[in-house]
Amino acid sequence: MPDRTPPAIEPSIRVSTMPADANAYGDIFGGWLVGQMDLAAGLVAARRAKGRAVTVAMDSMQFHAPVAVGDEVSVYAQIVKIGRSSMLIEVEAWRRCRHGEERELVTQANFTFVAVGEDRKPRPVDG
Repeated sequence: MPDRTPPAIEPSIRVSTMPADANAYGDIFGGWLVGQMDLAAGLVAARRAKGRAVTVAMDSMQFHAPVAVGDEVSVYAQIVKIGRSSMLIEVEAWRRCRHGEERELVTQANFTFVAVGEDRKPRPVDG
């Protein structure tokens, strides 16, 4: 993975990892990290849709680095494409050791969300 810096936007979520989020070796569960990424993308989608938006797809991910208990995880999410009812959201997760400043890309994925109405059926993003 080439040297990169986090996106030039505010993170959607920033959280400290805890022992309950880790396996017996102190590494954070991949599923926990995917959940944080989905939450971050969901915040962005709901704001843009001005209402409920649901996850309908996520592309593949590869983990580039482990996350340990006590690390700070920052999740960046931004919309890269809007359809009639759908939004494609690019999400990156970065880690920072609790006592350091160096940040490292952990993983990234694209999430697809669909705006839905009270009936839970797709509705236009702009309406």
